[in-house]
Amino acid sequence: MRYDLAIIGAGPAGLSALLNAKIRNKSVIIFGTDSPSLENSESIKNYLGFGDVSGKQLNDAFKKSLEGYEYDKSDQKVQQVYAMGDYFGLMLKNNDMVEATSVIVATGIELKKDLINEDKFFAKGVSYCATCDAALYKGKKVLLIGYNEESVEEANFTSEIVDELIFVNMYKDDIKLNDSIKVISGDLPVEFIGEDRASILKFKSGAEISADGFFIIRDSSKPSRLVPSIETDDEHIIVHDNCRTNIRGLYAAGDVAGRPYQINKSVGQGQVAALDAAKYISLLKKDSFDKSTW
Repeated sequence: MRYDLAIIGAGPAGLSALLNAKIRNKSVIIFGTDSPSLENSESIKNYLGFGDVSGKQLNDAFKKSLEGYEYDKSDQKVQQVYAMGDYFGLMLKNNDMVEATSVIVATGIELKKDLINEDKFFAKGVSYCATCDAALYKGKKVLLIGYNEESVEEANFTSEIVDELIFVNMYKDDIKLNDSIKVISGDLPVEFIGEDRASILKFKSGAEISADGFFIIRDSSKPSRLVPSIETDDEHIIVHDNCRTNIRGLYAAGDVAGRPYQINKSVGQGQVAALDAAKYISLLKKDSFDKSTW
């Protein structure tokens, strides 16, 4: 099945985009879970019409607005988005592919800085999906840097394939890992070292650990890793009128589209992106649509 619209991210921008796309009668799939930063906010005082409200209350109100609309939702992580001409292919963590005529990226941003040489060794010993690439390291030594619950699941899965797995715990203390996994806590990873590919991870303490492969599991990744050839300004996607990007049919909204990092702005951009995407989708179905003008 090909959807009219795929939305990556279920925070304020993504939910706003979903609501407005459904009002325009488009078929939609949204990827993601509740925004942790919103859910954990104790007090929000500048969202018009709500006074002093907690993030959870506001998020619940957002989701209540979607009641009665039909759409698909997935917790699967989108690994990459490929522009295929008049549609997009979204590669998921489980290697399934979802197709959509238009895409809105509303992933938020990852405030944690990259490690030194992380970009240099991307796909050269450094990967962001153990489910996708663990089989490449069967019988070898792997190091996984984990920042979230997903990283614990990935570590346990990977440990059943590789010969040795080291988990660098950047998440929390009470994690449940397979007995065979060695855990490093309390030392910050800072740099990858290698020649043609990463072979060593260096820590703030000066310690160095060699491995055949390295995985980094964070809540989100750089837009340039998610969408090849997307124009970015550091961690932000560059947007033009109506939240359009340099790729026809692909939009960005919310924090990933730049400052200020405000809920009001995210909701507004989600609406703008969805309405323009709906117009694009409708025009694309007409034989007379001049794509060069979009």
